[in-house]
Amino acid sequence: MITSQNKKRIFIFLAFAFGLAWAAGLVIYLTGGIVDSPMVIPALGINLAALLMATGMMWAPALANILTRLVSREGWQNLWLKPKFSSGKLYWLIAWFTPGILCIAGAVVFFLLFPHLFDANLSGLKAQLEATAAQYGSTQPLPVNMWTVVALQAVQALLLAPLLNALFTFGEEFGWRAYLLQKLMPLGGKKAVLILGVIWGVWHWPVILMGYNYGFDYPGAPWLGLLGMAWFTIMLGIIISWLTLRSGSVWPAVIAHGAANGIGAIGLIALKGPANTLLGPSPVGLIGGIFIAIVALNLLFLPHALELPHSGESEDPAVNPA
Repeated sequence: MITSQNKKRIFIFLAFAFGLAWAAGLVIYLTGGIVDSPMVIPALGINLAALLMATGMMWAPALANILTRLVSREGWQNLWLKPKFSSGKLYWLIAWFTPGILCIAGAVVFFLLFPHLFDANLSGLKAQLEATAAQYGSTQPLPVNMWTVVALQAVQALLLAPLLNALFTFGEEFGWRAYLLQKLMPLGGKKAVLILGVIWGVWHWPVILMGYNYGFDYPGAPWLGLLGMAWFTIMLGIIISWLTLRSGSVWPAVIAHGAANGIGAIGLIALKGPANTLLGPSPVGLIGGIFIAIVALNLLFLPHALELPHSGESEDPAVNPA
């Protein structure tokens, strides 16, 4: 059972995590939403919505962790910040490569089921690159095959995206996995990760209502998008929580989250025409995320998979739930 003291800490944490993130979401809504957000760094194509999501939203859980510890005078134990690479290198490798592979595989299945939506010529990507080249005065045909560009992007995303995105995904994982997960663990690992997955999904709802991830051109928009996001965060959350619990560190979760964010949209490059985004090809769709769901459900029903691998008290507080 969760102690009354930790119940209070959970509610304080959620108030900060939701309050800070949803306040940023309100600013996004009042300044044009996702679609009409004003540019703040035109040279980089960064608008206010993207900036606030990367900072005010994604860092809200990490700030909630810190603020909760200060307000409740909890102290600074059980931060789960030790990398533990020497003993957990397997989980680092899984975190680095598996999410990207699962996302690509899900997109492949989506296009196999809906071949009429597959743009074999990658005309959208080609037009985008030609427009960029024209800005620099080039009128020559592009010297490379578009599929070569996609392959290079995929390799780059698999190798570098987990690291490049870590600055932002740490903001979420230091809150969700390094704090809230361990507070929920007395309920049992399965129940803890499922509850956390639901919370994580609901936390995204303001931007989903503004068209993030799914847009508006799908049946039941935007309300079914809320359920779609909750399903995705539950499934991905199971995998990320498993990595955290087995490694005893938040860093594999940071890497895995960054990997999923970095390559999740690659299927959209080959998309021709409007598609039901609740289905795919990105992993937030039911089909695009099918392999993430398969792995997650196997972990959910695998005995002891979602438990801390250490029993009893340890000299290292990072492996014990608070």
